[in-house]
Amino acid sequence: MRERMPHAVLLHGRQGIGKLVFAQALADALLCESPVSDGFACGACPSCNWLAQGNHPDFRMVEPEDKTDDEGEDGGKSATSPASKGKKKSRYIVVDQIRALSDLVSLSTHRHGLRVVLLHPAETLNPNAANALLKMLEEPPPATLFLLVTHQLQRLLPTIRSRCHKIAMHMPLRSEAEDWLATQGANNPEFCLAQAGGAPLAALEADNDEAVEEVETFVVQLSHGARIDPFVAASHWAKADFSTAVAALQKWSYDLMSARFAGKVRYYPKRLLSLQEIGKSVDLRLLLDFQRRLVEARAQASHPLNAELQLEALLVRYVQLFQGYART
Repeated sequence: MRERMPHAVLLHGRQGIGKLVFAQALADALLCESPVSDGFACGACPSCNWLAQGNHPDFRMVEPEDKTDDEGEDGGKSATSPASKGKKKSRYIVVDQIRALSDLVSLSTHRHGLRVVLLHPAETLNPNAANALLKMLEEPPPATLFLLVTHQLQRLLPTIRSRCHKIAMHMPLRSEAEDWLATQGANNPEFCLAQAGGAPLAALEADNDEAVEEVETFVVQLSHGARIDPFVAASHWAKADFSTAVAALQKWSYDLMSARFAGKVRYYPKRLLSLQEIGKSVDLRLLLDFQRRLVEARAQASHPLNAELQLEALLVRYVQLFQGYART
């Protein structure tokens, strides 16, 4: 298998389906010195032990990393910012992280085998980092596999995509995902899987009884259509997480549109009849505008100025969808 591997593999698919877990298992198997008959890593050789301890000399994980508040986008110090105020998570893989790989790939491998560089999520490469990686892919170093994982294939440079062997990672069957969630001890497998759009790892992460109950309460209110009290609903959700509320609204509006045109839903299957009923009176022009406003609200969800007021405004517009109000 190792002899037939290309110099770069790009795994792409929906977030939450296990692409990173697969990539890590593949890296483990390729670096293992005594793989078992099914191709998986043995878990006992020196290479496997190093991987388990996080210090294998021939493996490098590249992800957006923590940075101090006074670091610039590429990890350099900002001339206008004050002294460090602590750590925060960067949104990008920066060029210094890619340049740091040069020393790694210029040396021979420590165990005289393969070297693996795992980048995740690859769409977070900023422009300078993407160009630096492209140069490496154009002249690939020997005995090195670049393993890229992305949730958004279209955000990668076309030139990077063209230099990788692409593998599409597909959604598992719903029955398989539900069975797997049951083995993981999930309390609400069907609901969380629907909320996650069929992605099992995302569903497992969302399997929180209190959060599930909050979303279900909100959905009951939304199923009332024009009869929802936007101020009561906003007051309840202001105590919860604003981004969760907006995400629930986005999924509900998607299902409302789908129920109207296709007669089926994706995120709230148990509410199909309610969605079909209120969908009969929805103003499609206003619904499309409402979905656009939800996208804008989601983009600002990390720092809402006043969560309750914003939710009130959104829910008032939701009521208007069913009453034929003119767009304001």
